[in-house]
Order: sequence, then C-alpha cells, then structure tokens
Amino acid sequence: MTFALTDRMDNQTTPELTDGPFAYQPPVLQAVCLDIDDTLVDFSSAARAALVELVGAADRWERWVAITDEYVARVVAGEVSYPAMHACRTRDFLAEQGITVDAARAEELEARRKATMRRSWGLFADVLPCLEWLRAAGVRIAAVTNASGQHQRGKLASLGLAEFIDQVVIAGEVGSAKPDPAIFHEACRVLDVQPGNAAHVGDKLELDAIGARDAGLCGVWLDRAGLQQPVPRGVQVIDSLAELPELLVCEFAAIAPVGSAGAR
Repeated sequence: MTFALTDRMDNQTTPELTDGPFAYQPPVLQAVCLDIDDTLVDFSSAARAALVELVGAADRWERWVAITDEYVARVVAGEVSYPAMHACRTRDFLAEQGITVDAARAEELEARRKATMRRSWGLFADVLPCLEWLRAAGVRIAAVTNASGQHQRGKLASLGLAEFIDQVVIAGEVGSAKPDPAIFHEACRVLDVQPGNAAHVGDKLELDAIGARDAGLCGVWLDRAGLQQPVPRGVQVIDSLAELPELLVCEFAAIAPVGSAGAR
C-alpha cells in the first residue's frame, strides 16, 4: 500500500509508506502539546481591548507586542520576575508614547488593563471539541507557553480548561522559551513520552511549529488567519483545531495511552 499526505510545503509531500523491509513506519501518538494564547484562547482580541483601556487606542498594537516580547526574553533570562515585568513593560511602553508615570501609577494602570483582559478573553469555538476528542483518545495533554505561569494557570482555570490539561510548561520556569528545543523536551519529559510520540500545535509558525519540528515532535501550525504561506518540510498546517484529529490519525500509526505497547 502507499500513503502520502500533501501539506503546504511548496507542493512537496511527506514520505510515502510502502510495503517492504525498509518501509517508513510512522510513530505512535501519546501526547499533544498546545500553545495557549491565540491557539486555545482568543488572546489578541482581549489584549487589543485592554490596550484601548490603557492608552485610549489600539493603533500601537505592534509596538506593544514587540516590547512584550523583549520583556518575556528578559524574564526567561532571569533578569526580571514576571510580576515586576508587567508594570515595567507598561511604564516603558507609556514613556515611548510620551506619557510619564511613576511606579505606583504604572501598577494601577496595569491592574486595570489586566481586569479588562479577564473580562474580554474567551475560547475559540473549536477548542472544547478538540480537547474532548484528545481526552477520549487517551492522549496526554500539555499547555506550553512563553507567558507568565500564574497568569496562564489562572486563565486555564477560569475558562474551564484545567481539567483537560495534564501539565503546564512555562518558559520562565523552565529557563528556555519557544522555539528553543529545551522547552519542548521538558514538556515531553513531564508527560513521560518521547518527542517522536508527541505533536505540538500553535499559532506561531516559527515559535510553535518549526520549533517543535526541530525538537523532534510533529510540528503543527494553526493558521487561524488563513495566511496560506508556504511552510518548510516537516511542518503540518491546519486552519482550525477541528482539523487536528484527522491530521493526527493520518500522521501517526496509532494513538495509544502512555505505557501501552507499540510506542517507539
């Protein structure tokens, strides 16, 4: 028999499965890792609403994202704590807009911004059906994120996702951030699976899908925006989490709980 799955790889295909002693044998799936923000939770919509609360407009969104990434890198490097990071980021961001505030005012504004976010965020419609399918299949599930541990764990709990998640892997706690292979390997370690028996799904092509692929996992890019851009070999693409079960069934030889026979 032959098997080939076409993905968005410049018209390339995955290797074919053919009969014979040297045939490619796909692995068994035992775990799925998932990014949180803009994969499970509609984070960007909530964050934009919170930015309006902070500065009265959302047209500075790109700079807000950039300065956030800069501060996350400092947290992962151990230069600043997550609690301190939020107010410092807000103060520096406002200074760039010509607004000078002291530390106490920055804390106050950050608290208001967070409150707006908590009121605004919600799940994408495809999340719960996907998680329910993974749980029914016996797959272990980890949330893997570069954001604050306390913040993300609270978010998962408030949105009813904690019951589906076996492990939460936080960049600042691990000491490495996506796309570093170390954070993906730590997720596999705490799930007690080998990287080849796991997939990681996220909305960032470089950080999530390519990073996971380079770490030995099945890297899946969740292209919710329908960007339709080419991706490198070994990266799979879906437009919705509703497509994930079929992709996993196609990409893996079987789906089996941890400890069952046949995993390699």
